[in-house]
Amino acid sequence: MPKSPQSHLDPRQPLVVDTTKLPRQPGATRALSRVVPAPADLGLELISVPEGSDLELDLSMTSVSEGVYISGAVRGSLSGECGRCLNEIGTSFEVSIAELFAYEDSTTEETTDDDEVGRMQGDLLDLEPAIRDAIVLTLPTNPLCRPDCPGLCPECGVHFDDLPADHSHEDVDPRWAALRNLTAESPEAAAPQQEQYSKE
Repeated sequence: MPKSPQSHLDPRQPLVVDTTKLPRQPGATRALSRVVPAPADLGLELISVPEGSDLELDLSMTSVSEGVYISGAVRGSLSGECGRCLNEIGTSFEVSIAELFAYEDSTTEETTDDDEVGRMQGDLLDLEPAIRDAIVLTLPTNPLCRPDCPGLCPECGVHFDDLPADHSHEDVDPRWAALRNLTAESPEAAAPQQEQYSKE
């Protein structure tokens, strides 16, 4: 089955790495430290890395027989909203990267699927998919501003932290609401009728 062609990598893109200075000799290592702007849509619905914010790469590149092994850490900032109270969340993160980028025409093309290892184009490799996977897989789908966030009152929508401890709402079944209104009016409305019956 023919492999789909990769889009051509642009060495000017911040997460595209040129490995020209790394000897293709197994065991050769070079440091890869840089600060790059975060790409768009890096995260989940409620929490993500702000587009253009600093991503700090503290990585090393190691030559192996099949390609270049990238390992190390990526740091940055997250912003979003609490899944319980909708307050803003701002925090930092650090994730680990450990990814093999195979040389073109290496034996990995026959032994692995396209999405199992990264692929190089000449001396270029694209870190974005590996970084995106590492960050997104560590993010909570329901982030909290703090572990014990009490959330919002489902009746009035006010944050429980801003309400008194005895805050409550009278829970009335809507089917009985009309009767409750009648009983509230009944003493005055029923009094003349009671007098009429008593005279008879």
